[in-house]
Amino acid sequence: MQEPLIDDALKSELAALYSAEDRHYHGLAHIEAMLALAEEYRGLLDDPEAVEAAIWFHDAIYDSRAKDNEAKSAELAEKRLAGRVDPRRLARIAAMINATATHELPPFRDEDALNDAALLLDMDLAILGAEPAIFDAYEKAVRLEYGWVEEPMWRAGRSAVLKTFLARPRIFHTAEFQKRFEAQARHNIQRSLAALEG
Repeated sequence: MQEPLIDDALKSELAALYSAEDRHYHGLAHIEAMLALAEEYRGLLDDPEAVEAAIWFHDAIYDSRAKDNEAKSAELAEKRLAGRVDPRRLARIAAMINATATHELPPFRDEDALNDAALLLDMDLAILGAEPAIFDAYEKAVRLEYGWVEEPMWRAGRSAVLKTFLARPRIFHTAEFQKRFEAQARHNIQRSLAALEG
């Protein structure tokens, strides 16, 4: 029996990071929601354990004032998973974590790795396509995480982020997530923009 990539000790260590008081959205509930989606779409994943590891680590380091959270989270994964996983697989996990910074696919040549990364990114953004009440709660939670940003700056910054998603031909990379979440995500984002710019 192979050791799991994310054993109970590591889960406890990461859960403690996700339970910090300043995490209103990027906390344990977000990780659990992504893990549930990973389980649901497990049949489409080439390396479900690597995707699970990337989910657990992708927001491990989160400071709303910093610009390098994903890079630091990927470094933490490299440090904590060293010796548990071969270097190639670890590089793949780190690349998936880093990709959550821009939600652009990493430059994998391997189709299976690319598909796993696409699914991971879509799981991370699935909240955008949630039903309106859940999406609105998410928007409020993100605002709380950026409580230090003054309102006019917040409105301008958040609008810019949301517009980059709307400007994409597709918010979601995979056909499965496009079908399930794309229309609702666009509707939610347009509603949010109207409120921010109103």
